[in-house]
Amino acid sequence: MDGSQEERRCLPGHLPTGQRIMIAVKVKGVGLDQQQNPLLLLMDQEETMILPIGIGLGEAQVISLKLDGYILPRPLTHDLIASLCQKLGVTIQKIVVNDIREGTYYAQIFLEKGDEEIVVDSRPSDGVALALTSGTPLFITEKVAAHSLPFEEVLKGSLEDIFGEDEDNLLH
Repeated sequence: MDGSQEERRCLPGHLPTGQRIMIAVKVKGVGLDQQQNPLLLLMDQEETMILPIGIGLGEAQVISLKLDGYILPRPLTHDLIASLCQKLGVTIQKIVVNDIREGTYYAQIFLEKGDEEIVVDSRPSDGVALALTSGTPLFITEKVAAHSLPFEEVLKGSLEDIFGEDEDNLLH
């Protein structure tokens, strides 16, 4: 890494990297859209916005298991990758959902071995499963964050779907 690059330590909040701003996120959960397709829900640390990303059923199951703390008797792919990295002396630095093109999200896994940074392309769901397995911080870029929704609107919409009423009428 040359001296002109900014330090890439993963800190909460906004982290400048080159010309990009990255926003720390956490996995809020896995849900379903109106057509019953699985959605990965990423939320910023301040819990002001949520980013829904469509994922496959298998990936949704793996992420749900990880979130619920289940440890399976045999390693899943993400467990294997984390184990390989550890055995090879590679540190998983961060996972970044870095782009969206034609409705498809893209992610990168940032690895470090000694002074060398290695960036590997990933599907967001695989990156998130690896982050949950390894305790690695998750980030989204500002470009991706532009596709997020205000959390209050999502919450209000969910309450209206559940109760069929306006949120203001729920407490009266």
